Amino acid sequence: MDENKRITVKNFEELEFRDDFMFGVIMRTPKYCKPFLETILGIKISDITYPKTQETIDITANAKGVRLDVYVEDERNTVYNIEMQVTVNKNLPKRSRYYQGMIDLNVLEKGEDYKNLKRSFVIFICTFDLFSKGRHIYTFENRCIQDYEIGLGDETTKIILNTKGTMDDVTPEMKRLLDYIDGQAASDDFTKELETAVKSVRKNEKWRLDYMTLEMRYKELLEQGFEEGLEQGLEQGIEKMQAAIKMLKAGDLSAEEISKHLDLTVEQVLELKKEIVQ
Repeated sequence: MDENKRITVKNFEELEFRDDFMFGVIMRTPKYCKPFLETILGIKISDITYPKTQETIDITANAKGVRLDVYVEDERNTVYNIEMQVTVNKNLPKRSRYYQGMIDLNVLEKGEDYKNLKRSFVIFICTFDLFSKGRHIYTFENRCIQDYEIGLGDETTKIILNTKGTMDDVTPEMKRLLDYIDGQAASDDFTKELETAVKSVRKNEKWRLDYMTLEMRYKELLEQGFEEGLEQGLEQGIEKMQAAIKMLKAGDLSAEEISKHLDLTVEQVLELKKEIVQ
């Protein structure tokens, strides 16, 4: 690719709340994560914890790439998995199924009774409308097709949020939060707190170093084969690489399927796979 056509990676000082790195850092703190969940779910949570048996947020720059899931528990034995999704990905429904299964496997010890499975929420925050229906929120639970009043009772919920919604289907607080995630100015106390947190992270030298190291790793991987065909520049290449990493970690698509979905070569996907498993 012509060096003059490159689009530079976002500077650390330009990172927004919705950027994967920034979102992962801020959601480490219960002060922000708890009201974030309360706003989305319309409930009150007394306390949340980050299980030590889980890699709650693993932002690293090693060969395993980046894992950006947020995993927390509350005092009512409920677990929450939250993920920011800014790249259009039609495979989110099956990814949510995979994440649900992983939560159950992690919660249930070998030989333990199924009744000990915890209530769980898998939440995707998307900056696009996956279903093109204009809703801000799509909530899914297992129900009987013959009689929708009958719920399966497996205590699993999947929520897909859309920051581009047009319906009047969420609370004003949630609408302001989604607008903020979508890039609009902070407009209430909570979104202003989030914006303050963003500015604080931008001033943190440790996080700056981590981000710069991660950026260098991305560029190294791009040089191993991701530049070819990415006419819109380095930034798009990174987005595709991040999407490929997530799909490979989910494990529900082959390298050939991922290459078709993201317009990459099979060789590029296999190269990334080697990096992840090292």
